[in-house]
Amino acid sequence: MNESRISVRYSRALFNSAIDKKLLDKVYLDMVFISELCKLPLMKEVLESPIIVPSKKNMVFNKLLDKKVEEITLSLIRLVVNKGREAFIPAIARVFMTETKKHKGVTDTILTTAVKIDNNIKKEIASLVSEIFKTKAEVEEIVDESIIGGFILRVGDNYIDASVRNKLRKIEKGLKGTLISK
Repeated sequence: MNESRISVRYSRALFNSAIDKKLLDKVYLDMVFISELCKLPLMKEVLESPIIVPSKKNMVFNKLLDKKVEEITLSLIRLVVNKGREAFIPAIARVFMTETKKHKGVTDTILTTAVKIDNNIKKEIASLVSEIFKTKAEVEEIVDESIIGGFILRVGDNYIDASVRNKLRKIEKGLKGTLISK
């Protein structure tokens, strides 16, 4: 069974249970926390180590997560670890968060700018995206000085590149095309 099928099955089971128990928002926050936790180098090592037995991995998760996450979340983690599929925990968390956003009608919106923008502008962009795409928008900001100026906006599968870097690339391509054709 491939990685995506495994993560989808576990996350869907957790998602359905969370909805049934009316804990979707709390479990979503648990998954955000677990996702961030799994990015830590030491945690990656624990997840991927074939030497550490499942009981020790469960002990680590219990110490880290007990009283910080919902019992339903912790029981899923225990189940995944006992089945020897702990390497899939980051993917399970990612799929769960995506499913929850989809369920709530929220579209991930990524705004890349050359400099940090004001929160008011961020709110205006979220409002504009919500209006245009008829969806709720959660704007994540990325600062990338290499775009020089302007912005790059990704809303779901839609992509708008209004960066200075992109415009310069188009001008360069046009000039090269003109030089070759003469």
